[in-house]
Amino acid sequence: MSKTYYPTIGLEIHAELKTETKMFCNSKNDPDEDQPNVNICPVCMAHPGTLPVINKKAVEYVIKVGLAIGGKIANFTEFDRKNYFYPDIPKGYQISQYKYPIVSGGELNGVKVTRIHLEEDTANSKHDRGDYSLVDFNRAGVPLMELVTEPVINSAEEAGAFARELQLLLRYLGVSDANMEKGQMRVEANISISENPEKFGTKVEVKNLNSFKAAESAIKYELVRMENLMETGRGDEIVQETRGWDENKGETFSQRKKESSHDYRYFPDPDLPKLKLSEVFNIDEMRTKLPELPWQKREILKQCEISNEAIEIFVENTMLGEYFENVIKPFGSDMTKIKLASNYITSDIMSHLKNSPDVSLPQPTNITELINMIIDGKISSRGAKDILEYMHGHDDHPMKIAEEKGLIQQSDESAIKSIVEKVMSENETVVAEYKGG
Repeated sequence: MSKTYYPTIGLEIHAELKTETKMFCNSKNDPDEDQPNVNICPVCMAHPGTLPVINKKAVEYVIKVGLAIGGKIANFTEFDRKNYFYPDIPKGYQISQYKYPIVSGGELNGVKVTRIHLEEDTANSKHDRGDYSLVDFNRAGVPLMELVTEPVINSAEEAGAFARELQLLLRYLGVSDANMEKGQMRVEANISISENPEKFGTKVEVKNLNSFKAAESAIKYELVRMENLMETGRGDEIVQETRGWDENKGETFSQRKKESSHDYRYFPDPDLPKLKLSEVFNIDEMRTKLPELPWQKREILKQCEISNEAIEIFVENTMLGEYFENVIKPFGSDMTKIKLASNYITSDIMSHLKNSPDVSLPQPTNITELINMIIDGKISSRGAKDILEYMHGHDDHPMKIAEEKGLIQQSDESAIKSIVEKVMSENETVVAEYKGG
């Protein structure tokens, strides 16, 4: 009989910060640079005698994230050397943070956060050359925020939801584009299962998951793999290791034995000053100046009584969300008009955006007028769609379009009566048949 197993998942998420320059030098931070090894300098290439200088904006960005999730901002913090040897680490160590992270605690999407710290990104290794690899150092030294959750996540879906909410938060704060396709946000999952809910099993880390789908699929696969090993009496084959994710095969694979913190021989970087953040930043003022956050926007949109699907569209697409808000401002608390505007924006207008992304959207005031015309019975829903089709790329008012295209609905009863009588007189046989049943 199958036993009950309790999954435990913790996430480590890296996000490249959107600063103008790198973390410890003035080389350009440009994720869109396609020429290798151009945004580099003696500092990020670890030439002898060079000294790093802390990027203040990167520290500010991490503080913003910490404040947004209700974390504790450290007064004292420092940078450490994390020692390991790979071709993508030019210095032979990575400047990171160990004992004194910038942020401790906090919560996001119902998941408790352990810490958020700041480090430098590695170079980008290219393994598509057959029998040799190349290294592009443009990314080496880019500011990298690492967020670590508590091991309190119990499913792949919960992990995916957390990662999506973090991506939204980073974008709302303007600290990172967090584009996973460009590698600006990478997810690593620490996964274990246990027969005892009070104890953790052996932890396996799956690294460099570059999409939400990949993260969820890898976690699901790993949980099934572990359960199968436990069920068949081979639980000792679950070892602490780092595994990769093969997208084509849909399975994880072993990469190397998992290191522990002591393997990295952390020690404070002697070339960088200690930081007392309260002397550099006004933390209370930063807290009051935070922008509207994703969960706050959700609560506001819920008051509009629109669908949950529409709410998520407007939360995720901030441009469309702002557009919706501008359209409905004149409606006050008229929920009928607000819901109708939501329907048109999330269907017709989104469809136009998808098919013709370069065509400008209609002015919000024109959509407001169009909704009023529909509610007042001046045009039909079919007529509204035709007008909306024409409005994309044109600044004409919907009433002018409706008049020019003959889309105004006739509401004069006497005029309608005369039309009906004319139709009936021209079709006396059909009228007689109708009257005869």
